[in-house]
Amino acid sequence: MCYNCGCQMPNNDMGKAENITNKTFEDAAEAMGLSPKESKQNALELLQKVLSSDEESTDKNWQPG
Repeated sequence: MCYNCGCQMPNNDMGKAENITNKTFEDAAEAMGLSPKESKQNALELLQKVLSSDEESTDKNWQPG
């Protein structure tokens, strides 16, 4: 899937490189010296905070409460 479309196929970008796949997490993890699993865990924790936040911002330093 792309993690964002809902197809449940984590390695398939559906022909669009912009979609989030396992490769996205692998590349991001490597850039930060993390494992892909750590990268996914960090993303999950942040997504949970963002989804439960009453507001969002495009400011690059914004952190959900």
